[in-house]
Amino acid sequence: MAKWKYAAFVNYNLSLKILIVKLGSIGDVVHTLPALAAIRAALPNAEIGWAVDERSAEILRGNRLIDYLIEIDTSFLRDGKNLGKILPELRKQALDLRKLSFDIALDFQGLFKSAMIAKLSGAKIRYGFSKEALREPASRFLMNGTVEIQPQTHIVRKNLLLAAKALEIQIPDNSLVFPIFTNNGQKMEAGRIIEQAGRGFAILNPAGGWVTKLWDAEKYGQLADRLWEQRGLISIITTGPGEESLAKKVLDSCRTGKAFAVQPSLKGFFELAKHTKVYIGGDTGPTHLAIAAGAPVVGVFGPTEWWRNGSTNPGDICVERIDIDCRADCHRRTCSNWICMDIGVETVFNAVQRRLE
Repeated sequence: MAKWKYAAFVNYNLSLKILIVKLGSIGDVVHTLPALAAIRAALPNAEIGWAVDERSAEILRGNRLIDYLIEIDTSFLRDGKNLGKILPELRKQALDLRKLSFDIALDFQGLFKSAMIAKLSGAKIRYGFSKEALREPASRFLMNGTVEIQPQTHIVRKNLLLAAKALEIQIPDNSLVFPIFTNNGQKMEAGRIIEQAGRGFAILNPAGGWVTKLWDAEKYGQLADRLWEQRGLISIITTGPGEESLAKKVLDSCRTGKAFAVQPSLKGFFELAKHTKVYIGGDTGPTHLAIAAGAPVVGVFGPTEWWRNGSTNPGDICVERIDIDCRADCHRRTCSNWICMDIGVETVFNAVQRRLE
């Protein structure tokens, strides 16, 4: 069953109950946080709930802008079940959600499953993106309000526009807020890693959700050598569970030995990223967390677009191949012509130099 939590800091004299539907991944959740901040700033007396996949819920736990956190187990959707078996499971998980009596649901995900959760919440008003901006266009038939988005709009701005037009609120023009709340334990976790690194460090994240997003792990090791020899920076290699082999490849190819690997919690990583001199990684959750933390970022992007998923900080830099004709709207998770991530160490290091300067 879905789990919902009523926060102790709930607002009183409420006038509107709003449900945000953004299930995952970690990066998707981070990209929706500025919309949450804008809604709370514009509607301080509203009750806000967020329906999220329990695998991506850690970033939202303890968030003081959310009154209800609804954690949903969507694993059954990945078992190849047909629609007749999926709908009863969704209905069962939506029972607690429906009890909260939301007035309006905002589907920031644009998938059939997220639209179904919005529908099953019982919200009479359900807003999503128009057909052109949806990942699964059929989901729009479960909405009774849609918002059109101009092509090549960054996903953060896209989410802000949905909130602004659906709720008729103002959104920030420039400064963005990524509300992530951490505790002392997570700050101490980051502090122990910082103490191990010493006076100055870089964060290198060789992992990514798709194999096509990965820059060569050995090149990360060579980059760590350059960072030490020319910038005096220790490299912290960050990975998640099951990604130990990537970290080992990085360390094995680092001849100076000025790198070490850690597996911090997501919020521990967020606190760590606040103190790094520079972060280097692909289009993956930790990169988006580093951006949210305000770290100087160099992104190495291949099958996905920087203009859509990259940093909202104009000072951050993307390294990508523009000399090939197969990258536009690629989004391939496997590829027989995988050349977009064939990028030299020198190219990435030069981008790091520019970002540091």
